[in-house]
Amino acid sequence: MTLRHGACRCGRVRYSVSGEPNRVGICHCTDCRQESGSAFTFFGIWEAEAFSTTGETAVYEGRRFCPQCGSHVFAIDDVEAEIKLGSLDIAPTDMVPTYELWVKRREPWLKPLPGAEQYDQDRLADQTRL
Repeated sequence: MTLRHGACRCGRVRYSVSGEPNRVGICHCTDCRQESGSAFTFFGIWEAEAFSTTGETAVYEGRRFCPQCGSHVFAIDDVEAEIKLGSLDIAPTDMVPTYELWVKRREPWLKPLPGAEQYDQDRLADQTRL
């Protein structure tokens, strides 16, 4: 079974995730753009029980980050763990996004990812795919 590790920028928050992700995506929503300071966020979703973490985190609107360096690393609930894939120890990853969210907010100079499903807004709320 694959075991991946990651951390915040300063290394005080570490995590492990086992197995393969349920899905991998890119999000262009305003929250993800503001959180990352970039045009999108690259993330993977695993079952919550596949995830473990050490170190103290702070939380804002369900998203966990290191209170020391401010790195956003994950969000978790009772069902799923969302990992910011840029925080993995090894880059590049072998994971390829299969969908894009909030494409109506994608920068016009960014082209749709070939082969990825395109959602105007959220994957579950947006039942009409582009």
